[in-house]
Amino acid sequence: MQVDSFNRFQNLFRVLVALSAVFFGTTSFAETPVVGTKAPDFTLSTPTGQTIQMSQELHGHSLVLVVLRGFPGYQCPYCVKQVHDFVEHAAEFAAKNVEVLLVYPGPPADLDQYAKDFLAKQSALPLNIVLVTDPDYTMTNSYGLRWDAPHETAYPSTFILDKYRKILFEKISHGHGDRLSAQDALAKLPTK
Repeated sequence: MQVDSFNRFQNLFRVLVALSAVFFGTTSFAETPVVGTKAPDFTLSTPTGQTIQMSQELHGHSLVLVVLRGFPGYQCPYCVKQVHDFVEHAAEFAAKNVEVLLVYPGPPADLDQYAKDFLAKQSALPLNIVLVTDPDYTMTNSYGLRWDAPHETAYPSTFILDKYRKILFEKISHGHGDRLSAQDALAKLPTK
Protein backbone atom coordinates (compact mmCIF):
# COMPACT_ATOMS: atom_id res chain seq x y z
CA MET A 1 0.00 0.00 0.00
CA GLN A 2 2.84 2.41 0.84
CA VAL A 3 4.51 1.67 -2.50
CA ASP A 4 1.32 2.64 -4.36
CA SER A 5 1.10 5.90 -2.42
CA PHE A 6 4.75 6.66 -3.16
CA ASN A 7 4.26 5.91 -6.88
CA ARG A 8 1.22 8.21 -6.99
CA PHE A 9 3.25 10.94 -5.28
CA GLN A 10 6.07 10.52 -7.85
CA ASN A 11 3.58 10.73 -10.72
CA LEU A 12 1.98 13.84 -9.24
CA PHE A 13 5.42 15.42 -8.82
CA ARG A 14 6.25 14.71 -12.50
CA VAL A 15 2.96 16.28 -13.58
CA LEU A 16 3.74 19.41 -11.53
CA VAL A 17 7.20 19.63 -13.09
CA ALA A 18 5.68 19.32 -16.57
CA LEU A 19 3.06 21.98 -15.81
CA SER A 20 5.80 24.26 -14.52
CA ALA A 21 7.57 23.87 -17.87
CA VAL A 22 4.37 24.72 -19.75
CA PHE A 23 3.45 27.78 -17.68
CA PHE A 24 6.91 29.17 -16.95
CA GLY A 25 8.83 28.01 -20.01
CA THR A 26 11.30 26.00 -17.96
CA THR A 27 11.23 23.53 -15.16
CA SER A 28 11.60 24.94 -11.70
CA PHE A 29 12.65 21.57 -10.36
CA ALA A 30 15.25 19.41 -12.03
CA GLU A 31 15.08 15.76 -11.14
CA THR A 32 18.28 14.13 -10.02
CA PRO A 33 19.14 11.35 -12.47
CA VAL A 34 18.78 7.91 -10.89
CA VAL A 35 20.46 4.55 -11.21
CA GLY A 36 19.53 2.87 -14.48
CA THR A 37 18.97 6.11 -16.41
CA LYS A 38 21.26 7.90 -18.84
CA ALA A 39 23.19 10.75 -17.23
CA PRO A 40 22.48 14.14 -18.81
CA ASP A 41 25.42 15.42 -20.82
CA PHE A 42 27.01 18.78 -20.05
CA THR A 43 29.92 20.93 -21.15
CA LEU A 44 32.01 22.91 -18.68
CA SER A 45 35.54 24.33 -18.62
CA THR A 46 38.65 23.68 -16.61
CA PRO A 47 40.00 26.61 -14.55
CA THR A 48 42.47 27.23 -17.38
CA GLY A 49 39.71 27.48 -20.01
CA GLN A 50 39.82 24.04 -21.67
CA THR A 51 36.30 22.96 -22.67
CA ILE A 52 35.29 19.50 -21.42
CA GLN A 53 32.15 17.67 -22.52
CA MET A 54 31.21 14.92 -20.07
CA SER A 55 30.20 12.43 -22.79
CA GLN A 56 33.54 12.93 -24.54
CA GLU A 57 35.42 12.16 -21.31
CA LEU A 58 33.96 8.65 -21.42
CA HIS A 59 35.97 7.69 -24.56
CA GLY A 60 34.64 4.15 -24.25
CA HIS A 61 35.35 3.75 -20.54
CA SER A 62 33.51 4.17 -17.27
CA LEU A 63 33.41 7.54 -15.52
CA VAL A 64 33.23 8.55 -11.89
CA LEU A 65 31.49 11.92 -11.72
CA VAL A 66 32.13 13.74 -8.44
CA VAL A 67 30.18 16.91 -7.67
CA LEU A 68 32.01 18.88 -4.99
CA ARG A 69 30.76 21.78 -2.91
CA GLY A 70 33.23 23.90 -4.84
CA PHE A 71 33.49 27.40 -3.43
CA PRO A 72 30.70 28.21 -0.97
CA GLY A 73 32.76 31.16 0.33
CA TYR A 74 35.73 29.07 1.49
CA GLN A 75 37.61 25.95 0.44
CA CYS A 76 35.65 22.99 1.78
CA PRO A 77 37.94 20.70 3.81
CA TYR A 78 35.77 17.67 3.00
CA CYS A 79 36.21 18.38 -0.71
CA VAL A 80 39.97 18.71 -0.29
CA LYS A 81 40.06 15.36 1.52
CA GLN A 82 37.85 13.62 -1.05
CA VAL A 83 39.83 14.87 -4.05
CA HIS A 84 43.11 13.95 -2.34
CA ASP A 85 41.71 10.44 -1.81
CA PHE A 86 40.80 10.08 -5.49
CA VAL A 87 44.20 11.42 -6.59
CA GLU A 88 45.94 8.88 -4.34
CA HIS A 89 43.98 6.09 -6.07
CA ALA A 90 44.34 7.46 -9.62
CA ALA A 91 46.53 4.56 -10.75
CA GLU A 92 43.86 2.07 -9.62
CA PHE A 93 41.21 3.97 -11.60
CA ALA A 94 43.52 4.05 -14.63
CA ALA A 95 44.12 0.29 -14.32
CA LYS A 96 40.34 -0.18 -14.57
CA ASN A 97 40.22 2.21 -17.56
CA VAL A 98 38.19 4.78 -15.59
CA GLU A 99 38.16 8.56 -15.83
CA VAL A 100 37.26 10.77 -12.86
CA LEU A 101 35.52 14.08 -13.55
CA LEU A 102 35.34 16.55 -10.66
CA VAL A 103 32.77 19.37 -10.81
CA TYR A 104 33.60 22.50 -8.77
CA PRO A 105 30.50 24.77 -8.54
CA GLY A 106 30.24 28.24 -7.08
CA PRO A 107 29.36 31.86 -7.75
CA PRO A 108 30.80 32.96 -11.11
CA ALA A 109 32.95 35.81 -9.76
CA ASP A 110 36.53 34.51 -9.53
CA LEU A 111 35.46 30.83 -9.50
CA ASP A 112 38.31 29.80 -11.82
CA GLN A 113 40.83 31.43 -9.47
CA TYR A 114 39.24 29.71 -6.44
CA ALA A 115 39.45 26.40 -8.32
CA LYS A 116 43.13 27.03 -9.07
CA ASP A 117 43.68 27.76 -5.37
CA PHE A 118 41.83 24.53 -4.54
CA LEU A 119 44.03 22.55 -6.92
CA ALA A 120 47.14 24.12 -5.40
CA LYS A 121 46.30 22.20 -2.21
CA GLN A 122 46.58 18.91 -4.17
CA SER A 123 49.40 17.18 -5.90
CA ALA A 124 49.10 17.57 -9.66
CA LEU A 125 46.01 15.90 -11.07
CA PRO A 126 46.82 12.72 -13.01
CA LEU A 127 45.69 12.54 -16.64
CA ASN A 128 42.62 10.44 -15.79
CA ILE A 129 41.31 13.02 -13.28
CA VAL A 130 39.94 16.35 -14.55
CA LEU A 131 38.41 19.25 -12.61
CA VAL A 132 35.88 21.57 -14.25
CA THR A 133 34.10 24.60 -12.84
CA ASP A 134 30.34 25.17 -12.84
CA PRO A 135 30.07 28.95 -12.43
CA ASP A 136 26.42 29.32 -13.36
CA TYR A 137 25.28 26.10 -11.64
CA THR A 138 24.27 24.80 -15.08
CA MET A 139 25.29 21.21 -14.39
CA THR A 140 24.39 21.42 -10.70
CA ASN A 141 20.87 22.61 -11.53
CA SER A 142 20.37 20.15 -14.39
CA TYR A 143 21.20 17.28 -12.02
CA GLY A 144 18.90 18.66 -9.29
CA LEU A 145 21.84 19.04 -6.90
CA ARG A 146 21.70 22.77 -6.12
CA TRP A 147 21.95 23.31 -2.37
CA ASP A 148 20.36 26.73 -2.32
CA ALA A 149 21.11 27.89 1.21
CA PRO A 150 23.53 30.48 2.62
CA HIS A 151 27.16 29.34 2.20
CA GLU A 152 26.16 26.34 0.08
CA THR A 153 26.48 25.48 -3.60
CA ALA A 154 25.72 21.83 -4.38
CA TYR A 155 24.96 18.62 -2.54
CA PRO A 156 28.20 16.62 -2.60
CA SER A 157 27.49 13.71 -4.92
CA THR A 158 29.15 10.88 -6.78
CA PHE A 159 27.81 9.04 -9.82
CA ILE A 160 29.39 6.02 -11.48
CA LEU A 161 28.61 5.81 -15.20
CA ASP A 162 29.26 3.05 -17.68
CA LYS A 163 30.69 3.82 -21.12
CA TYR A 164 27.17 4.51 -22.42
CA ARG A 165 26.45 7.15 -19.69
CA LYS A 166 24.11 4.78 -17.85
CA ILE A 167 24.18 5.51 -14.13
CA LEU A 168 25.30 2.40 -12.27
CA PHE A 169 25.58 3.96 -8.81
CA GLU A 170 24.88 7.27 -7.10
CA LYS A 171 25.53 8.72 -3.66
CA ILE A 172 24.13 12.12 -2.74
CA SER A 173 25.03 13.65 0.60
CA HIS A 174 22.72 16.23 2.17
CA GLY A 175 25.49 17.28 4.54
CA HIS A 176 29.11 18.30 4.16
CA GLY A 177 30.65 14.91 4.96
CA ASP A 178 29.44 11.41 4.14
CA ARG A 179 31.35 11.28 0.84
CA LEU A 180 32.04 8.24 -1.29
CA SER A 181 35.65 7.19 -0.86
CA ALA A 182 37.86 6.25 -3.77
CA GLN A 183 38.06 2.67 -2.45
CA ASP A 184 34.26 2.40 -2.38
CA ALA A 185 34.02 3.83 -5.89
CA LEU A 186 36.60 1.32 -7.12
CA ALA A 187 34.61 -1.50 -5.53
CA LYS A 188 31.41 -0.39 -7.27
CA LEU A 189 32.92 -0.16 -10.75
CA PRO A 190 31.86 -2.80 -13.25
CA THR A 191 34.34 -5.52 -14.05
CA LYS A 192 35.55 -5.66 -17.65
